Amino acid sequence: MSAPSVLFDAPGPRARRLSRIASIIGAIVILAALAWLVWILATPRVSGGVPVPAILDPVRWDIFADPEVWGAIGRGVVATLQAAAVAAVGAIVLGVALSLMRSSTIAWVRLPTAWLIEFLRGMPVLLMMLFILLVASTGAFWAVVIALILYNGTLIGEALRAGLAALPRGQREAALSVGMRDFQSKMLVEFPQAFRQMLPIIVAQLVVLLKDTSLGFIVGYNEIIRTMMYNLASFYGNRYLFSLFFVCLAIYLVINLLLSWFARWLSRRTASGGRRAKQQEPSPGLADPTSAIRLADAQIPDRRTGGDAGN
Repeated sequence: MSAPSVLFDAPGPRARRLSRIASIIGAIVILAALAWLVWILATPRVSGGVPVPAILDPVRWDIFADPEVWGAIGRGVVATLQAAAVAAVGAIVLGVALSLMRSSTIAWVRLPTAWLIEFLRGMPVLLMMLFILLVASTGAFWAVVIALILYNGTLIGEALRAGLAALPRGQREAALSVGMRDFQSKMLVEFPQAFRQMLPIIVAQLVVLLKDTSLGFIVGYNEIIRTMMYNLASFYGNRYLFSLFFVCLAIYLVINLLLSWFARWLSRRTASGGRRAKQQEPSPGLADPTSAIRLADAQIPDRRTGGDAGN
């Protein structure tokens, strides 16, 4: 018999019955909404007195039998992933630099960094893209990439700074007790732990970065949405607009669901050190919160012995 919950009472027969009834009603409503949506999509329409085939009619999907269409879609996917990959690397590098500068003990480094972070966080990504494109004349690709680096780099930097602030104070004190300087303690002891703790949040932010590449549509970058919803739709006609929209949505969902699954797996992996950390004993090192203290205690007898020998 399981132990009773201390947070809430176990539901009784009436509550369980009401829960089953509510679940059945909810399932019926969802199925009815799906059936209505399929019926709407399968019903022919009349637009301007001209009969229009239904959205699910095969004549609206025959362009996907053309290899050139899939070639264009593939180029759009590659362009999206290329911009996202370059921006992700730059955002992580910028985030690391901003987190270290934001947590600096030097006021003339910390305060301007805080102002810069607040300014970049408050500016819309699209305005950054337009500003970079119009002022710097970098081209559509670099306008998208630089804007994504600046915006997402500030968010990643704040996440890493929060990870540094959440570490126990003993981590820094232990590192300083063995002779490390403040910067060495932050880079070798504190920052690796903060990065590992914030890694799921960073990956989740990179998922947002990937979706924000769609803003490149406005500045003329031929990512997947512009390729499908503008270039292909203009060439083949508005009759295929919904089918192109559906395929574009499916591609985005597959990519983002894969990245979201990776973020969840990484969160479970790093939550308790992973399976290897559970199966193996922790090796002595600075990653252990008490290892630096043990190392300092071990060095005290050696120093005393050396001092006695000198006397």
